Amino acid sequence: MFEITATATDRDTAVHTVRLEATNHDGSFLGKNVAPRKFAASAGSGFAFADLLFGLDLGNDPTFGFAYPDWRGHLADVQFRPDMSTLVQWEPGLQSVIGDYWQTDGTPVGTCPRNLARKLVDRLATRGFTATVAVEIEATLFQESIHEARAKGYRDLTPLGGSAGTAYHLAKSKDWVDYMSAVARRLEEIGIEWEAWSDEDAAGQVELNLVPGDPISVCDAWARARQVMREVAFELGHTVTFMAKPTAGYGQASHVNLSLQRDGINSFYSEDGPSPTMRHAIGGLLATIQGATSIVLPQITSYRRLVDLSGPPTTVTWGISNKTTAVRAVCGHPAYSRLEYRVPGADANLYLAVAAILAGVIAGLDGAIEPPEPVTDMAWCAPDLERLPNTITKAAAALEADPILREQLGDEFVDYWVGTRRWEWMQFHTAGGDPFAELSEWESMRYFEFP
Repeated sequence: MFEITATATDRDTAVHTVRLEATNHDGSFLGKNVAPRKFAASAGSGFAFADLLFGLDLGNDPTFGFAYPDWRGHLADVQFRPDMSTLVQWEPGLQSVIGDYWQTDGTPVGTCPRNLARKLVDRLATRGFTATVAVEIEATLFQESIHEARAKGYRDLTPLGGSAGTAYHLAKSKDWVDYMSAVARRLEEIGIEWEAWSDEDAAGQVELNLVPGDPISVCDAWARARQVMREVAFELGHTVTFMAKPTAGYGQASHVNLSLQRDGINSFYSEDGPSPTMRHAIGGLLATIQGATSIVLPQITSYRRLVDLSGPPTTVTWGISNKTTAVRAVCGHPAYSRLEYRVPGADANLYLAVAAILAGVIAGLDGAIEPPEPVTDMAWCAPDLERLPNTITKAAAALEADPILREQLGDEFVDYWVGTRRWEWMQFHTAGGDPFAELSEWESMRYFEFP
């Protein structure tokens, strides 16, 4: 029997609801609200969810055209199992808990993002390493309420904080500052530590940095932080989006920073540049980056972000302190030596992104893969450098053909993911998308609120 209690700051508040939380493959934060008595009775065995949570696209249509795993296809139930270490007091009377999806026979659902990330974390541990990750959350804020934004089809909205300025601009209007201050307070209330927030390049855009930690805890914090950002926007009469490119301005990223430790020592550190462990990790990341692009750039609009000279990487490259490359190595510090994986868009599911990144790292370590020479000049616009896939179908084909990612992530996930990405391409081309528009109305309607 599980005991449902309020936190120390809310001991006099009776809990009337427990919210179950998890992401699906597209990164949408899904769940259900249950009564405390029901939660206490079922937390050990799990809660039934119809398998359609992995079978509907972002337009709420069922996906077809590829083989379903055994557990999919007939609206069968999968089981949500809560991770009690994630139980928090979300607000007075409401607690929330994150969990994973399992089949009724006790095996993990192969497309469950959190289970997949944990599998790669555990696999890394068998090599004697632990990982520390950090994520940069980028989002764009608008003055309009969510209801006004919906009425306008999410088009021609007014950036919160004004349209002037550039990155790190402090002369923002008070409504922008009030919003981010409210977000910071809410994060602290539910126990999510943040390091910094600042103005980003595009009008209305913000970057929020969460405290580094173990991969699963950081992914959990990422999912909840985005929910907080949405809820605060609604409460203040504004709206926020995590689309990869919601306007004609700069796109939005979700850069992931990674370091490896063995016996508490940073294995990426060396006095004279990348350590052997860092080099092999880079080698594995570059060997898998074409296929991993499908996972970390999941939607049609994700690829509109890949424009030379605009911030995102466009080539299969790495460099030391070179932010024009896909993988940036930060070297020379015993504590802070790390890799920054710069490909993911703001629309990426961080659990899956972490799984894909760790898959490449593990392959690099196992195979002692040496990377090519680092790029010391600007990696954009270079005709001699290999390009990243620039469409959803090219990236899906690269993933389908990648034997390393298939081995690490599993056939079930790779086949299912590739099928859903090709379905997304078909929906775009048959249901109103415009490949020649800078941003089509179909994309705004489909991606602005989800994931």
